[in-house]
Parts: sequence; C-alpha cells; structure tokens
Amino acid sequence: QVQLVESGGGLVQAGGSLRLSCTASGNSFSFNVMGWYRQAPGKQREQVAIITTGGSTKYVDSVKGRFTISRDNAKNTMYLQMSSLKPEDTAFYYCNVQLWMHGWDIWGQGTQVTVSS
Repeated sequence: QVQLVESGGGLVQAGGSLRLSCTASGNSFSFNVMGWYRQAPGKQREQVAIITTGGSTKYVDSVKGRFTISRDNAKNTMYLQMSSLKPEDTAFYYCNVQLWMHGWDIWGQGTQVTVSS
C-alpha cells in the first residue's frame, strides 16, 4: 500500500513561514482528496486544509489567508505553505490522502510545527 512521508516541520518564530511536503510512495496516483490535519496537545485533531483532484480547496477559518495547500500529481506530492505563523499554529501536522476506488484513507506519520512567540 502507499506510504506517506512528511517533511518541512520545525521551529519558527511568530510571523515566519514554513512549507510542509507530503510525498506518497509508489506509482503515481490521482488521489481524490489530499489534506493536512493538525493536533495540538490536549486538543482533537482538526482538518487544516484539503484539496481535491480538480484543485478545489477548503481551509479551516483560522488559517484562511495565511496557508496555501497545493498538489503536484506527477510527483505524488502535496504541499502546505504556511505564512504569518502564530503560536496557536503549534501542533503535530499530518497529511492524509484518499483514493476512493481502492478504499484508501491513508495517514502520514506527522511532523511537528512549533511557533515561538
């Protein structure tokens, strides 16, 4: 089955930027939905942004105007460009992909993003 590998997390000061990447191993797939989720300590996992095969996007209100999700189907890779980061963006970020024809709903191992004030 496909495995997801995330990268790009780290420590950044408030107002800074980071770009997360999520690459799926194996053959090239046109995943129906690709998305980023995050979980902060003591909080439930929340959907941050998703992007469909057609390029439609959806963002949680708290990141609108600051984060941009994109995908490169040829590279089986999804990105999350995060700008104007805030301490409340601190969380473990996970990528997720869905391929409905195979019933796939796959999660990456996550990457830590820490924003200092």
